[in-house]
Amino acid sequence: MTAPAEAAAPRKWYALSLTQQIMLGLVAGVLLGWWMSVMPDASRQSWDGALVVVRDVFLHLIKVMIAPLIFASVVQGFAGTGDMKKAQRIGWKALLYFEVVTTFALIVGLLVANIVKPGAGVVLAASAAQSTAALAKPQGLGEIILHMFPVSVMDAMARNDVLQVVCFAVLFAVAVIAAGEAGKPVLMFCSSLTAVMFKFAGIIMKFAPFGVGAAIAVTVGHQGLGSLLTLGKLVLTLYGALVIFVVFVFGAVIWLARVPLKPFIKAVREPFTLAFATANSEAALPKAFENMEKVGVPRGIVGFVLPAGYSFNLDGSTLHLAVASVFVAQAAETTTGIHFGLDQQITMLLMLMLTSKGVAAVPRASFVVLVAALESFKLPVAGAFLILGVDALLDMARTSVNVLGNCLASVVVARWEGEFDDQKAAAFGAGDDRKA
Repeated sequence: MTAPAEAAAPRKWYALSLTQQIMLGLVAGVLLGWWMSVMPDASRQSWDGALVVVRDVFLHLIKVMIAPLIFASVVQGFAGTGDMKKAQRIGWKALLYFEVVTTFALIVGLLVANIVKPGAGVVLAASAAQSTAALAKPQGLGEIILHMFPVSVMDAMARNDVLQVVCFAVLFAVAVIAAGEAGKPVLMFCSSLTAVMFKFAGIIMKFAPFGVGAAIAVTVGHQGLGSLLTLGKLVLTLYGALVIFVVFVFGAVIWLARVPLKPFIKAVREPFTLAFATANSEAALPKAFENMEKVGVPRGIVGFVLPAGYSFNLDGSTLHLAVASVFVAQAAETTTGIHFGLDQQITMLLMLMLTSKGVAAVPRASFVVLVAALESFKLPVAGAFLILGVDALLDMARTSVNVLGNCLASVVVARWEGEFDDQKAAAFGAGDDRKA
């Protein structure tokens, strides 16, 4: 028997994989944004308007599939097993892992910020002109728990409230299991809906290079490459801390959980790039769903761990809060001469461990939590508004690490359950890269 012609045919030089197309769009977007940043205002606004439309069309198409994809995947994954105890076990394991890793994120952020001292020498304004009265307040523990349960599932889906959709889907899956034979048609419908949504995601991903290029062009066009100079030390500190966290903490997790590195990198590179370029975790969710299942994580685990991680496993955002709060404390010491000691920093980080769990449900999430922490410890809120000037650059890094961390969490929980498919991972790692 001869091999199929398409398998034997050499890969054409112009047949770029989706990852390569996205990277090409990213580079083109940076160059276009730099060109826009030196344009006259009228010309820049014209380009900006067109690019915002391209970016937002892509993001809208991504967001429209999130609620049905999560609902169908969770119901199919949990109800398909017929085991309610297993669903409960997966939930507790995921939450335990989330808490341990986000604690390490806070520790890394605290250590790096105190060693590098990005806020040393930064002088804050005597008083902040901006008012924080209109900002939403971060949620307390009771509010976070209450928020998990939707009043209306249609409202939760319309707002793309991932946590509420997951909670409803888990309870719905329990009801499907309890219904027995009567629930089987519902399970078949969810299975078909999941397959259709993955195909839908594949169609939308063909537009990804253009959406990514437009998103990064708008960011660079607004901020300008010169924006890196004003708060360059803070930007470099956060990026450096995230690299340290990924290499050492995620590296240790990968080693301990025996995660196959090459297939995992291949699976996460597209979701990571999408999250970095758009600074939007939702943009990466459908591709992360698809690739984590391809790399060997069962659908039920992917369907629960990834969406739940969007509220409870924001490693990049948590590390950013640690660096940003210490930055403001150091700048406040430069301005006022009042020292904010290590014991106070640790106390503030313990507070952030709780408040950061609710950031997914708060507008301008990380910024709001940071402002609340600064006000609680009598630190100048002006420091938060100073950081806001480069928040777009910081957001790209923390969002991409959030997505990476949640992808890794799904593999860890699958391995912990003894359900990770190493053969599937090996086949995915050795597969044709053109479709990856």
